[in-house]
Amino acid sequence: MPVMGVSRFERFFRTAAGLDVDKNDLKRHNEFVNDKLYDLLVIARATAKANLRDVIEPWDLPITKGLQESIHRFRRLDEEIELSPILEQIAARPPLEIALSEDTSTRLPLIAGGLSLALAEAFTILEPDVRNPGTEEWARASRIFNLLL
Repeated sequence: MPVMGVSRFERFFRTAAGLDVDKNDLKRHNEFVNDKLYDLLVIARATAKANLRDVIEPWDLPITKGLQESIHRFRRLDEEIELSPILEQIAARPPLEIALSEDTSTRLPLIAGGLSLALAEAFTILEPDVRNPGTEEWARASRIFNLLL
C-alpha cells in the first residue's frame, strides 16, 4: 500500500476508535475485510440463485442493522479522511461464478468501510485499554465477526 494510503488508515483508526495501527495491522485489516466481504457475497450468491437470478443485487447482501449503521457512520467519517478510493482496491472480488450488478459493485467499498469501522469499535469493546491491537485482539475480533457474519 502506498505511504499515503497507510497514513490515511492510521488516521482512520485513530479517529474511529483512538487506535494506533502499524503495517502489520493494515495487512490484517485487508485480509479481514476481504474475508468478510467474501462471506457476505457467498450468502448473496445463494440468495440471488434462490431467486433465479444470475446477478447479485444490493438487496441480496445480508447487511444487518448494525453493519448498516456502521456504513452510515463510515460515510460521515470518510468525508474528511477520503479512505473510499483505497477501499475500492482492497475490496477485491474473488470469483463467485455469478456477476455483481453495478450498484452492488459500487457499494462494496462502503461496506468495506462499515466493516472497518465496526472492527475498530470492536477492539475498544473487547479491550478498552488497548491502543495498539496485537495478534490476540485481532484473533478475538475476527472470531466475533465470524460468529455474526
